[in-house]
Amino acid sequence: MTINSCMIRKSETIDHPALRRIVPMLVMFIFGIWMGGCASKPPAKTRPNYPKPYRIGKTWYQPLPDAKDFREKGIASWYGKDFHGRKTASGETYDMYAMTAAHKTLPLGTYVRVTNLENNLHTKVKINDRGPFVRGRIIDLSYTAARKLGVAGPGTAKVEVVALGVKSPESDAAYTPVNYYAGDFTIQVGAFLNFKNAESLRQRLADQYENAHIVEYAQDRLTFHRVRVGKCKTLDEAQILEERLMQSGYDEAFAVAE
Repeated sequence: MTINSCMIRKSETIDHPALRRIVPMLVMFIFGIWMGGCASKPPAKTRPNYPKPYRIGKTWYQPLPDAKDFREKGIASWYGKDFHGRKTASGETYDMYAMTAAHKTLPLGTYVRVTNLENNLHTKVKINDRGPFVRGRIIDLSYTAARKLGVAGPGTAKVEVVALGVKSPESDAAYTPVNYYAGDFTIQVGAFLNFKNAESLRQRLADQYENAHIVEYAQDRLTFHRVRVGKCKTLDEAQILEERLMQSGYDEAFAVAE
């Protein structure tokens, strides 16, 4: 819809005080109707390979395709009754019967689709904890999520993790994309039960790297002292530092979000 230029052309405007007030109001009224009509329209064209958009109220939502943004393949494990009832990294209480998982770097609150590549079973879980802190493992599933994927029996399985985003408040079926590659990242180099061993490694790292520090973590009545270095604002920066540490002989180094 276009606004006829004769409505606002000065040379054809009658110089009358009432009209000088009415014409701008009329133009704004027509513009408001035009904008309102545009706001209620769906996306002009669904992007290739995207699910069909849908509307909740006056807002249109575009669901994400499987390959959108964050995707990784690796080994999944699960954790159960030993952690049931404990506080997670998000502050929520861990419920082994809920559909949740732990991940080292994805933002807390992110929903992901996890597919067991060995049997093609898949499900969605919310990331509300940090882990697994074992090299080569990419996600720790709750017991129920692991059972649905067929991981609970063998204990581990090769999976694909695809990030969907955070839940839309208007609909459980819609997700809002988030930036999976920006935040506060650091590199975990080692974990020790003995604090002196952790402090010795921290001091050695402090001579070469910034922000060498120790983070305590309680598990099964034991306290682990995690030695970490670096403070990166993007996952790319953290992965570069991780590679440097590995080349320096710290084979167990991996990036985590703090």
